[in-house]
Amino acid sequence: MARTFDDLLAEAEDAPVEGWDFSWLDGRATEERPSWGYQRSMAGRLASASAALDVQTGGGEVLAGAAGALPATMVATESWPPNVEKATRLLHPLGAVVVADPDEPPLPFADEAFDLVTSRHPATVHWTEIARVLRPGGTYFAQHVGHASVFELVEYFLGPQPEAARLRHPDLECAQARAAGLDVVDVRCERLRTEFFDVGAVVYFLRKVIWMVPGFTVAAHRERLRALHDRIQADGPFVAHATRTLVEARKPARG
Repeated sequence: MARTFDDLLAEAEDAPVEGWDFSWLDGRATEERPSWGYQRSMAGRLASASAALDVQTGGGEVLAGAAGALPATMVATESWPPNVEKATRLLHPLGAVVVADPDEPPLPFADEAFDLVTSRHPATVHWTEIARVLRPGGTYFAQHVGHASVFELVEYFLGPQPEAARLRHPDLECAQARAAGLDVVDVRCERLRTEFFDVGAVVYFLRKVIWMVPGFTVAAHRERLRALHDRIQADGPFVAHATRTLVEARKPARG
């Protein structure tokens, strides 16, 4: 028997959303993956680093999955308490220290503390702080959520967002990196098809990725959710497009 609208909402509202594991969506939503294989490339850079920092690590899943050979000094930061707890359980056995940090400047580390800074899908990018904690010759290697990512879904709930759609454009991020004193070595951007097969998947996604529709609750958006449920039932999956940007920037060596 097909689950009702109310059943789907209740199930998605009850699902835990800590960490950065999206396996709850298996069979309910899909998203194409970027061609460059960020976690694999991240692992290669970690293996050759002496001191590394993973910023906004979430529940530590990405770092743990790239941890074939962590450097002697490995630190991760995270702001959300449930994620801090999860990342600590996952990363401490691998030799990484997890630091609770509010994701606001300054980073709680000395100047030139790391030769590698990584981040997958940071909510904010504080370029000046990244440059400060990198050693000369050190590298920032990250995969960012790009501009207008999944905006078909965002604008379904919020209406047109032309100013927000321009934020995090790769040209803008490259300019910010250079203004902080970093040399941009590589930047790539891809647009990736995303499908939501039921309204519960949408609710779970918006509860987990809280900056997409700020203040999202089922109660406040029930009418739009009902219309979306009816649309999916009639026409099939709700289709959106995620954008991802790969960024590699380097702090110039002295002299």
